[in-house]
Amino acid sequence: MQVKTVESNPHLVDTHQEREELPFTLKDLKDAIPPECFKPSTGRSLAYFFQDVGIIAGLYAIAYSLDSWFFWPIFWLMQGTMFWALFVVGHDCGHRSFSQYKWVNDLIGHLAHTPILVPFHGWRISHRTHHQNTGNIENDESWYPVTESQYEEMGFFGRIVRFKLILFAYPVYLFKRSPGKEGSHFLPSSPLFRPSEKWDVIISTICCTLMVGLLGFLTYQWGFLWLLKYYLGPYIVFVMWLDLVTFLHHTDPDIPWYRGQDWYFLKGALSTIDHDYGFINNIHHNIGTHVAHHIFLNMPHYHLKTATEAIKPILGDYYRQSERSIFQAFCRGLNSCYFVSDTGSKIYYQKHK
Repeated sequence: MQVKTVESNPHLVDTHQEREELPFTLKDLKDAIPPECFKPSTGRSLAYFFQDVGIIAGLYAIAYSLDSWFFWPIFWLMQGTMFWALFVVGHDCGHRSFSQYKWVNDLIGHLAHTPILVPFHGWRISHRTHHQNTGNIENDESWYPVTESQYEEMGFFGRIVRFKLILFAYPVYLFKRSPGKEGSHFLPSSPLFRPSEKWDVIISTICCTLMVGLLGFLTYQWGFLWLLKYYLGPYIVFVMWLDLVTFLHHTDPDIPWYRGQDWYFLKGALSTIDHDYGFINNIHHNIGTHVAHHIFLNMPHYHLKTATEAIKPILGDYYRQSERSIFQAFCRGLNSCYFVSDTGSKIYYQKHK
């Protein structure tokens, strides 16, 4: 058996509108976890941040010293992976699980995200929307399915971007959001944001603009080849990591999606799946423990393994963990997950015809 699922036939559409309740509550799960797991340690979190920054600096020093085309592809892979690790640190800041101090979360969040051209507050707010509506066909923010009718209306180019170029989708998402939604992560006028969040969005946009300006200046000084070797190569690998991980945890034929009154937070939070990334787990800060993360948004990443083991006995078959390799799981999602039914609730991804 590859994935634990609740349904014996996950591809049947349940049109029954009575709300299905889970046999446990959020309090049941929280009570099973040691209380210290909910308390971020600023010192420990900073240690992870400086560890990532130190490794990134060391890789740059090695690349500069060798300056060899035999090494550059290796450098891109390694440095892009570390960019992704740095993003996950900023991810904790966005959830306010990095520190108990808001100003520390905001400062480190910008220091982690601005160099990789992620608008910290713009991303933080849209990511909050995603977590508040996970598994909800109507309100989820990112990596949600299109319906069958939407799929039929998509043009050739739209299908190529959506289903074939998904590992390069993130920069487009920052400017255009997901299909069927409008708004940019860089503009305070976007429907993503409340009026009270205007200056947060502006500050993060200014930071990213300054970063682009710095890259432009350095490219002017040293040429496009410098940009490719030292920044574009790792940046593309980072984007591929981000899209791959997000795809894997939210795109699986055994994950249910809900509509209307049938959805509520805890049920939606369980509409994700854990993956084991092998030795990469320790590099990208346990991002594979995605079920516990979606249930307890403000839990630091270094407590997620403990929390996962604590709640497994309560979740039972509601806990999903892939036993496939990352490559197998990706290919399975790519080939099996195209759209969901236009009607009903507790529905599942279907293959294209």
